[in-house]
Formats: sequence, C-alpha cells, structure tokens
Amino acid sequence: MYRFLLTRQWVILTLVGIVLIPVMIKLGFWQLHRHEQRVARNDQIARSLEHAPVPVTDLTAPGREVAHENVWRRVTAKGTYDTKGEVVVRLRTDNSGKSGFMVVTPFVLDDGRAVLVNRGWIPADAGQREYPKVPAPPSGRIDLTGRLRADEDPGSGIRDTKGLPPRMIMIINSERQAKELHRPVLGGFLELVSPAPEGQPQTIDEPDHSSIGNHMAYTVQWWLFSAFVPVGWVILVRRERRDQIAAAAAAAAEEEAVPAGV
Repeated sequence: MYRFLLTRQWVILTLVGIVLIPVMIKLGFWQLHRHEQRVARNDQIARSLEHAPVPVTDLTAPGREVAHENVWRRVTAKGTYDTKGEVVVRLRTDNSGKSGFMVVTPFVLDDGRAVLVNRGWIPADAGQREYPKVPAPPSGRIDLTGRLRADEDPGSGIRDTKGLPPRMIMIINSERQAKELHRPVLGGFLELVSPAPEGQPQTIDEPDHSSIGNHMAYTVQWWLFSAFVPVGWVILVRRERRDQIAAAAAAAAEEEAVPAGV
C-alpha cells in the first residue's frame, strides 16, 4: 500500500525531514540560551547601575581584571587628566550609530596611579587615518564619575591592527596602555558620565538593559518548524496515497470501458 515510500524520492525526503527535526530543535535551544543570556545581562547591568557610586580604587587595581559583577558600576575618581598619554580609538560609533573615534585620556589619581577614561565620541573623516582634533579635557584637579568597564581584548571580536598612525588604537586595554604611559594603570577603564561640559566629546549613553530582543520568538518559531516537519510529511504521504488510489481507479475504469476483444 505504501510501497512508494521506498522510492528514491521518498527516501531522500524522509531522510531530510529526519535531519531537519533535531537541527531545528537545537536552533530553538540556541535562541533560548541567547534569550537567557540577554535577560541575565540586563539584570546584571540594572543591578550595577542601581549601586551608589564608590571610589574606583575599591573595585579595581593595576594588573587586576574587573570582576564581572562590577562591570557597569558607577565609580568616582579625583585627580587630573594627562593629555600627553591621550589616544583615540578607531572605528567606534556614537549613540546614533555614526562612525568616528572614542577619546581615551589617562586620569592621574592623587596617589600617582592612573585610570583610562573614555571621554566620549568625536566625528572623523572618511579615511580615519589622521589624528583628529580633540577637545581638551577640563584642566586642574577635578572629581569625575564614570561607569566601570572591563578591558577589551582581540578575542572579544574587536580587530587589533599594527601600523596605525601615532596615538591611534583599536582596543581599550589598560595593560597595553600602561606600557606606553610608564606608570601603574588600574585594570579596566571608565566611560565618563560627568563632568562633561559643552564642547567636549559626546558621552556614551547607558547600555540598553530593557530590551530582550526577539530570541524567545525565534525559539518558538524553530520549535514550531520542527513540529511541522512530521506533520507535513504525513500530509504529503496521505496525499500521495490518495493520488495513487485515484490513478488506479481511473485506470481500472478505462479498462472496463474498453469493449471486449478490442
């Protein structure tokens, strides 16, 4: 009755369906894990931003990685900017997605140690090959507030390129900059919050920690697709069987219609 299932066409179709089901289930779990990661990230950012600011030296030190639970914490620092060690980071976008530079200036604390401060974004020409005109930071001793970030590294997916023009970098990394500054540099860096007077680089907005994306919708979508495969296979089998029965009935009717002896 269902011998057609042994034909080459149906064997291939069945095997494809068998392969697709676990693949789609796995893709659904992948999207589910991405959803869970996004929710966990949002929760961690929210917790960090809720904390009252603390001195930066409470959360990091030279040669020390910023702990995951301390990323995005608001911190304070007292000292002066050191423009001699200032650099710009290529291929960075502003809050609207426009490409340019981030301005990173060492901030020397009262004890002589420094912390890298991302003062914000400035526009660049199309080539981004010449050092841009950077607004000077506030002079003198100041108190600043920023969000603590972990060091960037080439493994994070940010390209690190040799042969850049002087005072240009691709990633913000305290250990690398410490070698250039010849002074102890606290691990991680700060995203400046205040003070940011008019005419300074555009400060970076707080990270979005409200949106959870469409990962859960994609999860349900993949799992529905995996359920549709066997359902669709059964529908096709029944349709093929019905068509074969109809074809056989039509052939039998034609044979009956032919006069005997013809």
